[in-house]
Amino acid sequence: MHIVLHVDGGARGNPGPAAAGVCITDRETSAPLFEAGFWLGETTNNEAEYQGLIRGLDAALQLAPATLLIHADSELMVRQVEGKYRVKAANLKPLFRQVVDRLAELPSWSIEHVRRNKNERADELANLAMDAERDVIVNALPNG
Repeated sequence: MHIVLHVDGGARGNPGPAAAGVCITDRETSAPLFEAGFWLGETTNNEAEYQGLIRGLDAALQLAPATLLIHADSELMVRQVEGKYRVKAANLKPLFRQVVDRLAELPSWSIEHVRRNKNERADELANLAMDAERDVIVNALPNG
């Protein structure tokens, strides 16, 4: 299975009420496999972006993909995961480590920075969770 993981995180204020959106699609058919918004409470925008990636990787690992393409509109996070930027912020270092650990479990992955308009569904899911102040699972994984 080849999948695309779209992730986004946002905070209303920085820090402020925050959530992350995750949308996983089949790379060949674009069919949605998992869609959820995750309520994070009070956090920074960058932490929300990382939490979105972590939650998305957790869901993707359950699907055991042969390849994973990650799309995110946070240039900072993408460049850090690519190894082009160092992770300097103390609050992001443990989140970065969690991402690296999860990526090591995948046989093949790549990450791309995309413009916000190419990441609309993940943004929409994050906003649904922020508005509801709770997790919102729109399309669950087959095993729950």
